[in-house]
Amino acid sequence: MIKTILVPATGSDSDKAVFASALTVARAFAAHLEFLHVRPDAAATAVAMASDGGGATMVGSLINRLEEEASQREGKAKRLFEGFCEREGLAVWDAPPGPQAPSAQWLREIGAEPYWVAEYGRAADLLVIGRPGEDEGVSLDTIEGALIDSGRPLLIPAATPPTALPETIAIAWKATPQAARALTAASPFLQIAKRIVILTVGEDQRPLEEEADRLMAGLRWHGVPGSVHHLKPAADRSGPEILLSAAAEHAALLVMGGYGRSRLREWIFGGFTLHVLRGAGVPVLMAH
Repeated sequence: MIKTILVPATGSDSDKAVFASALTVARAFAAHLEFLHVRPDAAATAVAMASDGGGATMVGSLINRLEEEASQREGKAKRLFEGFCEREGLAVWDAPPGPQAPSAQWLREIGAEPYWVAEYGRAADLLVIGRPGEDEGVSLDTIEGALIDSGRPLLIPAATPPTALPETIAIAWKATPQAARALTAASPFLQIAKRIVILTVGEDQRPLEEEADRLMAGLRWHGVPGSVHHLKPAADRSGPEILLSAAAEHAALLVMGGYGRSRLREWIFGGFTLHVLRGAGVPVLMAH
């Protein structure tokens, strides 16, 4: 059951769509939304930026500029939060028991965003984090830290917020512990789903089909109809490209596992960035 959802409030325009996506999930489970804004440590940032020999005057001037920028960003984030709560009729509640409906809470920390998102994320049931954009949304480091270090599932919404939870879910399946944990994390969504599509990608078709068939046999006990689609890599398209294209065609949510830090980093700066973080047609639920 999903009862607490952590949402980074970055102060960027992309927050609006992320907030709306998180609220859709919260409404389905009467969950509490924790909006976290992490304000950069201006002094630490200035010292790091001026470490090549800048003098005290330069550092002091840089600190003042960074503080001003941080104040503007924090102010915008807080206004977006307050306007969102007012429009959606969200009660602002700091501690349980709250109303038997979605509620919201404002949280603020100073320091590194990846660190604090992972810290707060460990106490949440789900993290909903947008994709980095030109208006300085969350960083790739924050997304990676949330996935690897929080130990919690991460939902990356699509560009257009959903109006309801998806009824058809695609599972990117590979017989790994990460994929199995992602499947467990997706249980609240699978219980609502009306159809499940299992997607496998690889040249060696028979072992993948056997793995997918075993998964489908287990999922049938949940009473949800499903099917298996085996996708083959192509010379002009990467595995993530093929996978995301099939997910957009067959489902409204993609569930998949995240891998170790080095492998994930390589994936993030390749097809993952281009197709998931920049414009996947469906939201993606991941777990490590």
